[in-house]
Amino acid sequence: MSSRTNRWVGLWLCTAALVACQPGASSGPAQVKWDRDVCGGCSMVISEPHFASQVRGGPKQQVTKFDDIGCALKWLGQQPWADEPATQVWVARYDAPGPVEWLDAKTARFLPGKTSPMGFNFGAVAGGADGRSFDEVRAQVSALGAR
Repeated sequence: MSSRTNRWVGLWLCTAALVACQPGASSGPAQVKWDRDVCGGCSMVISEPHFASQVRGGPKQQVTKFDDIGCALKWLGQQPWADEPATQVWVARYDAPGPVEWLDAKTARFLPGKTSPMGFNFGAVAGGADGRSFDEVRAQVSALGAR
């Protein structure tokens, strides 16, 4: 093999390795394009960062974005893989002072009485705080039925 061919093969292998090792490629929240991305549950534009949420799951570990944790939970309840261990649910920290801070929704706490985009009215805060658990909010959203 010529040295030129070796360089191309080496470059190709390095590129493939970099692409395969991209952080967040199959875990964690994705970047939200505010005022452009639409909610996977209600199809409204996602514009309020303090109430946004995301679900990563399914056979391809795809991310679906939402404008309200209620939309995310209603949508997730319709997925056959909803309770699989690999399914991730992320929620924006309601009381974050600056840019969006994503929390694992399963360990976050949810404060009722906030005015959220779709009226489910929960603001997520870091675990350990007062508020409802993920399972409590999930049960309440499920009990509300169609909205």
